[in-house]
Amino acid sequence: MAFTNPSNDELRALLTSSRRIAVIGASARPDRPSLGIIKVLMAAGFDVVCVTPFESVILGRATYPSLSDVPGAIDIVDVFRRPEDTPPIAEEAVKVHAKAFWLQEGITNDEAAFIAASGGLTVVMDACIGKTVHRLGIRVAAKATG
Repeated sequence: MAFTNPSNDELRALLTSSRRIAVIGASARPDRPSLGIIKVLMAAGFDVVCVTPFESVILGRATYPSLSDVPGAIDIVDVFRRPEDTPPIAEEAVKVHAKAFWLQEGITNDEAAFIAASGGLTVVMDACIGKTVHRLGIRVAAKATG
């Protein structure tokens, strides 16, 4: 059976119920798409966690070498990595109990999708989370403190 991404209504429900997004393969380099997407997600009100073993700070935020090193809950795991690198990331996403596993535009991997879906995660492949946030007009409210 062919994989189908969630409908716009399902994506809207996922994004509006999510607050924390881990960006795997994050980079501070301005020529990397991940930096632009991190900025879009932050501007929309998401708490973005950058995951990369190659940089210690991105946009003033500490990074983590792997998803399993990130403290606290993660709602969406957004992946900027080669398709062949995604199955172990899907396994980590399941282990940290994320709600969704999102492969950026141009990235698909049926094995990773199967791993994530079997672990109960919503799976999105070959779609830009930043474009989706813009297209659906998503803004998340800041979490109340105190």
